Amino acid sequence: MSFLSILDLRVLGDPILRQDTKPVAVVTDDLRRLIDDMFETMHAAKGIGLAAPQVGRSERVAVVDVEGGSRPIVLVNPEVVSLDAKLEKREEGCLSIPDVFGDVERPGAAVVRALDRDGNPFEVQGTELLARCLQHEIDHLHGKLFIDYLSVLKRRAALAKWAKSKDRYPNYIRRLTAEEMAEHHHDEEL
Repeated sequence: MSFLSILDLRVLGDPILRQDTKPVAVVTDDLRRLIDDMFETMHAAKGIGLAAPQVGRSERVAVVDVEGGSRPIVLVNPEVVSLDAKLEKREEGCLSIPDVFGDVERPGAAVVRALDRDGNPFEVQGTELLARCLQHEIDHLHGKLFIDYLSVLKRRAALAKWAKSKDRYPNYIRRLTAEEMAEHHHDEEL
């Protein structure tokens, strides 16, 4: 039996967060292990979504587990099939930019096509929080962060707040502490 690992999170400033990921050619046991470790890390960090670049990996893989959702979702090579024309504004945060939040306008519904943890194709339809989380994680796979959607003024304020705390993360690495894993965040961080 293999044990799961809590992976180090990469934070804003690490170049991998701004790079496009590489499509996965075949789902291997190593990739499934990465997926399991990503779920373990995301849950430990009290997040609801996590993309491979956030743990320093370049594969096009993300995991999502929205509370109240029917099941945790594995997204290998995800593609947005359709987005609702109606936009909704809601506060977002990100495990790679701790304690920074901003109101982001996104389509309220999304359909995404991907491969599951066994390499089988599927589609997932999401509304509200699930739709937002799917879009947020797919953005990560293309080097885009939620702060990119903020107005110049709000982005500047978010980056100023981040500048005050980024020194806590040498080499752009966020190692989860036992305290962080135990405390409860009032907001979801994607």
